[in-house]
Amino acid sequence: MKLWKTILAATVLALAGSQAFAARTDLVIGIPLEPPHLDPTAGAAAAIDEVLYANVFEGLTRIGPNGEVLPDLAESWAISDDGKVYTFKLHTGVKFHDGSDFDAGDVKFSLDRARADNSVNAQKALFAAIDTVEVVGPATVKVTLKNPQGSFLYNLGWGDAVIVAPESADTNKEKPIGTGPFKFQSWAKGSSITLVKSDTYWGAPVFLDKAEFRIVPDAAAAVPALLSGDIQAFPFFDPDSVAQVKDDPRFKVVIGSTEGETILAINNKKPPFDKLEVRQAIAFALDRKAIIDGASAGLGVPIGSHMSPASKAYVDLTGLYPHNVEKAKELLKQAGFENGIKATLKLPPPSYARLGGEIIASQLRDVGIDLEIIPVEWAQWLDQVFTKKDYDLTIVSHTEPNDIDIYSRKDYYFNYDNPAFDKIIAELNLTSDDAKRNTLLGEAQKILADDAVVGFLYELPKVGVWDAKLQGLWENAPIQANDLTKVKWTD
Repeated sequence: MKLWKTILAATVLALAGSQAFAARTDLVIGIPLEPPHLDPTAGAAAAIDEVLYANVFEGLTRIGPNGEVLPDLAESWAISDDGKVYTFKLHTGVKFHDGSDFDAGDVKFSLDRARADNSVNAQKALFAAIDTVEVVGPATVKVTLKNPQGSFLYNLGWGDAVIVAPESADTNKEKPIGTGPFKFQSWAKGSSITLVKSDTYWGAPVFLDKAEFRIVPDAAAAVPALLSGDIQAFPFFDPDSVAQVKDDPRFKVVIGSTEGETILAINNKKPPFDKLEVRQAIAFALDRKAIIDGASAGLGVPIGSHMSPASKAYVDLTGLYPHNVEKAKELLKQAGFENGIKATLKLPPPSYARLGGEIIASQLRDVGIDLEIIPVEWAQWLDQVFTKKDYDLTIVSHTEPNDIDIYSRKDYYFNYDNPAFDKIIAELNLTSDDAKRNTLLGEAQKILADDAVVGFLYELPKVGVWDAKLQGLWENAPIQANDLTKVKWTD
C-alpha cells in the first residue's frame, strides 16, 4: 500500500512539473481602438488590420516585419517580360474557417470585388491597374494589368487585398472567415475580440491557442493592466507611460519605426484654407519639437512631407517651414486675415491627437488662428471627417504604407487638387525601376511641402511594451498589423 502511494505521489509531482514548465499558449493584447467592424476589405480604420491581418485573413502576398514582400496564399508567381501579366501558383489544400475550400475562384472574386464600380474597399485605388483576372486552373490565376506597376506585388500584401470567399464576404464585418492560422471566436462589443487557433490551417502551425485583443482606449489604464498581468502586451503603447515600466525587468520596451505620418490635416477647399498663404502660415506656426515632446514623449521623428524617414525615397523637407510666428502673421495679413481666423479642430481618440491638438491650438492661437477643439469618437471621425469631409482641421496618423498617392485622389478628405502632382503619381504607377521611383517620390514630396497641403508633424513611433517572456511580436510597423504567427512564450 505504501509503495502504491509513493508511486501515485511521484506521478502527480511529475505531471505538475511538466505543466509548470509548459509554455503558455494564451495571450491578452491591449489595443487602443475598437474596430468599427471586422472586414479589412471594407474599412479604412487601422484597428481592423491590427486584429485580423495575417491572423485571420491572408492575401496572395503578405508584408513581412521589415516591409518585405513575401509569398502567402500564392506559392509563387511569374511575371511577363512586359511587366503586365502576373501568373500566380496557389497553395493547395487550403480551407476557409467554415470548412469551404480555397481556390483560384476565390482570388478572382476578391480582386474583382475590390475593384468593382460599387466597391466599398477603402483602398480601391490599389486595384485600379488591374485589367482582367482569369482562372487558369483551380490553383492558377492570371492577372493582367492595364500597364506595368512596380508596386503591384506590394499592393497585394495590404490588408485591403486579403482573399475572402463569396459565401461569407457579406458577413465578414461581424463574423470574419478567412484562411489564416487563427479563426474568429467572439466579439464582446466595447470590450474584446477573441481569436483561437485554427486546427485546419494549411501553413506552419502557430504557437498560441488563443489570443484576446482587449480594447483599452484610456492610456492611463494600460500600465495597471500590465502590472497586474491582466494584459501581457501592448504593441502600440502610449509613449508618455513608458517611464512607468521601462525599468521593470518583467517587461520589454521596444521602440521601433512605423509608416504613420502624423499630420494636421487641412480641408484644402474650405475657405480660408483654400488660400496657399493661410496653409503656409499654419506651417510656420507649428513648432514640431514642442508637439513631438508633448504628444509622443519626444520619440517622434520630424517630417516635412508625406514620407517615412525610414524610406530610401525620403527627402528631408523639415527646414522649408521653420517655426516662425512673425512670418506666419505676415502671411495671414497678406491673405487678408489680419484680424485672425476662427476654425474648428476635430480630434479623434488617440493620445497623439488629443495631446497634440491642445499644443497645436495654442501655437496657432499665437499667430491669430483661434481653434475650437471638438473631440470625436473614431466612428464619428470616419463619418464626419474622412467620408463627409465636414471639418476644418484634424489630426491623424496615416499608418498605411507608401501612401503618398492619397493626395492624388479626387474624393479624398484633404480636398487637394494639383495636376502636376497627379502627373508624377501617374508616372510613378508606370515605373518599376527603384532609382527612378525614388526620384519621382522625391519630386512628389517637394510639391506637397511647397503647397503646405497639410501640416506635416512627425512619424509616429512604434512603442511596444510586453512581457519579457514573449517572443515574436513585431518591433517595427511597416504596415498596420499585430502579426501573431511567430509569437510564443519562453520559459
